[in-house]
Amino acid sequence: MDSTTPEIACFEAGIKFGSLYHQFAGTPVSPDSSASLERAIGESIENQPFCTAVDVEILDDKLEAALAAQSAEYTELTGRFMKVEITIDYEGATVVASMAMDGDYPRMKLDRVERP
Repeated sequence: MDSTTPEIACFEAGIKFGSLYHQFAGTPVSPDSSASLERAIGESIENQPFCTAVDVEILDDKLEAALAAQSAEYTELTGRFMKVEITIDYEGATVVASMAMDGDYPRMKLDRVERP
């Protein structure tokens, strides 16, 4: 069975999230570096095919809380410190997907699928 255009667009969103999360998880981050890291992540993922927008928000309030409980001046980037939205356009099908914490797990989900 051949995949439909929206299914391929959804698959592409999953590929982008896998790349984003596994490429950047573990990156040292602090509130002083979070804005530049947000831009680097977004620009990196936007280079991939069919990706039209990436919005990365590093949650400085959560970073600051984590740093207050430790001696280091940085921590490792994980899903609990990020909110991400990715938009894919594949042959007229648009997919918007996001990542946010679901309990203690960074959940990636489809928010919207627009068929051509």
